[in-house]
Amino acid sequence: MRSIWNGNISFGLVSIPIKMYPATEDHSISFRQIHTRDGGRIRYRKVCELEGKPVESSEIGRAYEDADGALVPITEEDLEALPLPTTHTLEIEAFISAAEIDPLQMGDAYYLGTSGAAAAKPYTLLREALKRSEKVAIAKYAHRGRERLGMLRVVGDTIALHRLLWPDEVREPAGVAPKEKVTVKPAELDLADTLMETLGEVDLNDLRDEYHEALEELVAAKVSGATLTAEPGERPAGAQVVDLMAALKESVRSAKEARGEEAGEGAKGEAEEEEEGEGAEATVHELRGRKKAPAKKAPAAAKRTATAKRTATAKRGGTKTPKTAESAEEPAGKAAGKKQTGTKKAAAKKTTAKKQTGKRGTRTAS
Repeated sequence: MRSIWNGNISFGLVSIPIKMYPATEDHSISFRQIHTRDGGRIRYRKVCELEGKPVESSEIGRAYEDADGALVPITEEDLEALPLPTTHTLEIEAFISAAEIDPLQMGDAYYLGTSGAAAAKPYTLLREALKRSEKVAIAKYAHRGRERLGMLRVVGDTIALHRLLWPDEVREPAGVAPKEKVTVKPAELDLADTLMETLGEVDLNDLRDEYHEALEELVAAKVSGATLTAEPGERPAGAQVVDLMAALKESVRSAKEARGEEAGEGAKGEAEEEEEGEGAEATVHELRGRKKAPAKKAPAAAKRTATAKRTATAKRGGTKTPKTAESAEEPAGKAAGKKQTGTKKAAAKKTTAKKQTGKRGTRTAS
């Protein structure tokens, strides 16, 4: 591994000669620009404006452009002569908890190795001190033409350096959060917690760059003259307004199915209990556009409906209505009661008829 910076770690009066190595590497496939008409390579040449000729990288320096457009050359000697203790030194300023570092400040990562055998003892001392204190070191150093802020921490048996942005380089998130006022219900938070627990943790080593793999297959197919028949990936659909509780429940169910668990356990039962206890606070609305399933009829009601239909059919067809199981199983007392009621009605009708006949006879005689 080739070092990209040489210097010293300044730990109080202790100086540790070190070399800096890149801790990460980019695996992305790089493309070249071509002329689409004939496939010719497009190149960028660095040309001197005064001579109109291309120049080599070894002939290129740096300069500061003044407000009026004048260029002020800045040489490497000028930079090395700057009155900064961090020109070739990682100057440790303090030791703090890693939790105090805002992840937004984290930048590139490097490994720091020893430069010479004499650096082994102080290097190991700093490493073990960082381990025992469970803290990280904050340091300043000069790299690539500017002073930078860094964090030193232990990775295995090596000291790693993370470049940090200066606090004033991190923008405030003003105006980014949603302006609408919304209320999150306790039942929704409970389901979100359940979904997080169901999804569980993941080993980052198991994750892979599927886009990079697909791109490699595409390049290999192009090189061999083959044609890939894979279908393009789905484009993300526009935002849809759905019921949040229903979406959370469905997410929990899908996550459990993916893990081979039963979807009916855990979140669903807890959510139902919450809904019963909270009332309107935990109301679950169905998804928009989804039709409700028709309610099932009770067995007795279904029988009565079927009997009424058969009776109507029999009357229209002039046929005798068949006895149903319900009418056949009528209690004897109920049937007797019906007969008595019919007899009383008939007797009442006869009595009324006699009275009317007697009145008509009386009128005739008079």
